[in-house]
Amino acid sequence: MTQKKSSRFDHDVIYDIISEGSAVLDLGCGDGELLIKLIKNKNVRGLGIEKDIDQVTKSIIKGVPVLHMDLDEGLTGLPDRFFDFVILEKTLQAVKKPLFVLDEMLRVGGAGIVSFPNFGYRQVVDSLVSTGRMPVTSTLPYQWYDTPNIHLFTVDDFLDWAHKNQVTVEQGLFRVDDAIIPFTEAVASEASEVLFVVKRLSS
Repeated sequence: MTQKKSSRFDHDVIYDIISEGSAVLDLGCGDGELLIKLIKNKNVRGLGIEKDIDQVTKSIIKGVPVLHMDLDEGLTGLPDRFFDFVILEKTLQAVKKPLFVLDEMLRVGGAGIVSFPNFGYRQVVDSLVSTGRMPVTSTLPYQWYDTPNIHLFTVDDFLDWAHKNQVTVEQGLFRVDDAIIPFTEAVASEASEVLFVVKRLSS
């Protein structure tokens, strides 16, 4: 089935990555837009987790199975490696316990798909230096007083976490204009938003 492209770079990439019939958990699933497409078009066995009760209601109306839970409290009741993929899409920077959330993601999933805005993006850094104020960009469209982002981190910070925690990056992508480009550390400062597929190395 042909999939209509969305306005979300990460939605389109994640849709392409996830294989037919997979078991998928979407952490911070919002209104269920991505998950319902995967359920209907790729026959995935999907489950969403969302803290915002209004978004939970919207997901349910769409037909998405969803649990009303706070990611910072863990994924209690979900067994180890139960899901093929766990999605953490533009959510990591907004949780209180990001390292705990990452650990739980890799506990219950064979692979994690993580997307986030890169606070080390060259335009963000240049804006901060030149204006002395928190940058506002297309991927960071908030003023300092109304932003949901409580943990500011860069691509390099994320990769440091991966290296220190026996996590391998299976795939990395970022967007330049309308093109999706493979990520390398050499171009980290050019990436406004990145997506990584990660797995825990076997002990």
